[in-house]
Amino acid sequence: MAKSPIQEAGSAVRLVVVSNYEQLQHAFAIRSICFMEDTGLSVKRAFDGNDFQATHIVAYARDEPIGATRIRWFRDFAKIERTGFRKAYRSAQVLKQCSAFVFDHAARKGYTQVLTVARRDFAGVWIRVLGFRELAHRAIIREGEPFLTLVKNLTAPQQAISIETDSNVLMRIEGAWDVATPFEGESR
Repeated sequence: MAKSPIQEAGSAVRLVVVSNYEQLQHAFAIRSICFMEDTGLSVKRAFDGNDFQATHIVAYARDEPIGATRIRWFRDFAKIERTGFRKAYRSAQVLKQCSAFVFDHAARKGYTQVLTVARRDFAGVWIRVLGFRELAHRAIIREGEPFLTLVKNLTAPQQAISIETDSNVLMRIEGAWDVATPFEGESR
């Protein structure tokens, strides 16, 4: 019996913080499939000006993009948006692995809360599988559908990025703070 794409991907799901144009195209391709094709969302709703002020994460099974999410950064919380996975890869296992990466990334930046807004029919997954809780006073209606505002608390690690972090680390590529660049140690 042939394995499903999820079984084949297994723990081989690789997650990256987008750092080049090709990866950004992959994030946009996932969003096009998941939001425009699967749900009929218009291009003007699926893509907006926030795409250029956000951090994008792409999930890959081998070299094939299978999921993506966008994170925007606010004063004391990170907002997870535009999360989607191709149908063949939608599972609690893949969602948990990708979410753990996103949560770890936000916590490493020093954030202790993440927020998302989800349609009522998807909110249960965020609550049951990922440990979010509803901010009941913050429900909204979009295009006639109820959306819930959900929040999750994180624990920032001891090595969270802060104003005290070494300047060389602050110059490194987003998410690769432990990887020295070839330019470190150069003097003028």
